Amino acid sequence: MSAVEADIKPEEVLIDVVLRLIAGARHVAVGANSPIPAAAAFLAQLLSPEAPNVSLQQSPEHNLWTDGGRELFDSAGQGRIDAFFFSGAQIDGSGNINLNVIGDHTHPKARFAGAYGSAYLYFMVPRIILFRLEHSRRTLVERVDFISAPGTSPPNVFRRGGPVALVTPLCHFSFDKSRARFRLESVHPGHSVEEVLDSTGFAFDLPAGVPATPAPPPETLALLRSRVAPRLAAIYPKFAEKVFGIPMPAGAVPMG
Repeated sequence: MSAVEADIKPEEVLIDVVLRLIAGARHVAVGANSPIPAAAAFLAQLLSPEAPNVSLQQSPEHNLWTDGGRELFDSAGQGRIDAFFFSGAQIDGSGNINLNVIGDHTHPKARFAGAYGSAYLYFMVPRIILFRLEHSRRTLVERVDFISAPGTSPPNVFRRGGPVALVTPLCHFSFDKSRARFRLESVHPGHSVEEVLDSTGFAFDLPAGVPATPAPPPETLALLRSRVAPRLAAIYPKFAEKVFGIPMPAGAVPMG
C-alpha cells in the first residue's frame, strides 16, 4: 500500500464507489443529511463531460427547485431525475426497504418518520442507490418487518425505477432486478468477505473471487479534497471537519 493509499479515508472510498455508480446520470438528486452521495454528485459535475445537474434537498444554493418535495416528485414522475439515494431502518435481500416500524406494525418496538413518498420515487427514478452506514444483521435483514418500498414489482406493474446497488462501510453489492437478489461486487480496504458474510442477515450471490474496492484515483482525490470538500463544509460542516479536517465555524449547525 502506498503512502497515498494509506492516507485515504473510508468515506473517500465510499464517495468514489458512489461516483462510479452515478456515471452518465444527467440529474442526480440527493436527500437530506447525505454528505457522501452529495460529495459524489459534486465530483461528477467536475469530472463528467456532461456535468450533471445536482439537486440537494437541504441546500437552497445547490437545488433546481423552489417548491421542495413537490417538485422532486413531479420531476421524478416526468423522468427528469436519473439517480437518487435511499437508506432504511432495514433493507432486505430482495431490495425492500423499511422506513416505518420495527416489530409488529400494531405494537412496534420502534417507529420512524415514515416513507414520505419513497415508494413513489423507488418506482420512478431509474437508478436508486441504497446506502447504509451501519452494516449489521439488524439493518441488513432476511426480510424487513414492514415494506415501505418494494425492491421489485410484478411484470404487469409499470415501473421504470428501482435499486441498482447497495453501498455500505464494508462493501458494494449490485442488485439483479430479474432475480431480486444482491451480488457482492467488492469489499472495501480493511475488510473481508468473511466479515461481510458474518454481518449480513440476507443471502446474496458470492463470486469465486471478490476483488477489493479500488482506491480513488489521484485526480479524483485531489478534486475531492481541494474543491468538493469546501462546498461540503458549507452544507455538512460536521462531516467536513471529521473527514477533511475543515474546522466547523462557530455557530454552525452540525449536520452530516
